Amino acid sequence: MSGDWRIVRRESLLDSYVFSVERRTIDTGTEELERDVVVHRGAVAVVAVDDLDRVGVIRQYRVALEREHYEIPAGSIEFNETDRMSVAKRELREEMGCDAREWRTLGTYLNSPGWTNQTITIFQARDLSYFPRETVGPEEAASTIEWWDRDRCRAFLQSSGPIDATTTIGLQHFLWGSGD
Repeated sequence: MSGDWRIVRRESLLDSYVFSVERRTIDTGTEELERDVVVHRGAVAVVAVDDLDRVGVIRQYRVALEREHYEIPAGSIEFNETDRMSVAKRELREEMGCDAREWRTLGTYLNSPGWTNQTITIFQARDLSYFPRETVGPEEAASTIEWWDRDRCRAFLQSSGPIDATTTIGLQHFLWGSGD
C-alpha cells in the first residue's frame, strides 16, 4: 500500500450523545472509495482488585445483546472530559461503589479499527475503599456486582459464550500480567 491514501470528504450520517457516524470518502491515489466510520471520544475500563485478590465484575443488561452480560467496569469519555484517569475513577465510583488508592495503566487498545476510531484505556485499581454506588441510568442501577477469584476468571475466559474484548484483556492482565 502506498502512502497516498487520504480522506477527501466527510459526511455526517448520525450524531448521538455517545458517538457519531461519518461517511468518509478516501482517495487511494488510483480510485475513490467510501467507508462508514463510528467516531467515538474513547472509553476507559477498570480492573478493580480487592484485598482478597478478586476482580470486581458487573452483570448488566445490554440492549445490543438483548441479555445480561458480565464485564469489568467501563464507560465512555464524556464531552467535557479529557483526563482518562479521572474518567476511570468516576466509572469505578458509579458502577462499583469504590475508590482506589493505587492505580496503574495497563494499556490503551483499539476497539475495532475496521469501523471505529474508539480506543479503550484499561486501568488496574487496588487498595479499595467502599461506599454506596452512584449509578447512572436504569441498566446500571439494576446491575449487580460480583467478585471473582483467579479460578473464576480463568473459567470465564475459557467459556464458550462471547466475551467482550475489554473484559478479556483486563482479566488476562489480572491473571498473567507482569508485576502482579
